Amino acid sequence: MSHDDDVAEVDGAEVDGAEVDGADDVDAVNTLRIGVLRLSRRMRHISGDRALSLAELSALGTLARCGPMTPGELARKEHVQPPSMTRIIALLQERGLVGLEAHPGDRRQKVVGATDQAEAVLQASRAQRNEWLAQLVGQLDEEEWAALRAAAPVLHKLAHL
Repeated sequence: MSHDDDVAEVDGAEVDGAEVDGADDVDAVNTLRIGVLRLSRRMRHISGDRALSLAELSALGTLARCGPMTPGELARKEHVQPPSMTRIIALLQERGLVGLEAHPGDRRQKVVGATDQAEAVLQASRAQRNEWLAQLVGQLDEEEWAALRAAAPVLHKLAHL
């Protein structure tokens, strides 16, 4: 049994009235965790720019999606400690993927933003990962694909809670 396959311990978790309590729910949560983890691991190996780590790509994606922000705000959004984000920003800045500017309201702070070059890197990475995932989805039957299409917004929501 791999580390991924260990039994989930979920008891009495409640979300908007939905209770994760019974054996079927525990099995579903465990299966979801394993599936998401394994798919994520496989997707990590699909990268247009192997010079960038997942943390760096994620930070770039957040900046492209949310716009410029302080390093502290970016660290919170990415769920990393500020010193880690400082290192990520420095690496991205060395590669010309982010720029730092003075904060408009607080001269002691900086604002980090993605460059045009970053957008090109992100587009290439997304296209490559989307193509890979589309090939996998092509191996599903119509019923499975319909279930996955219906689940996609829920998975997106879970990823951002």
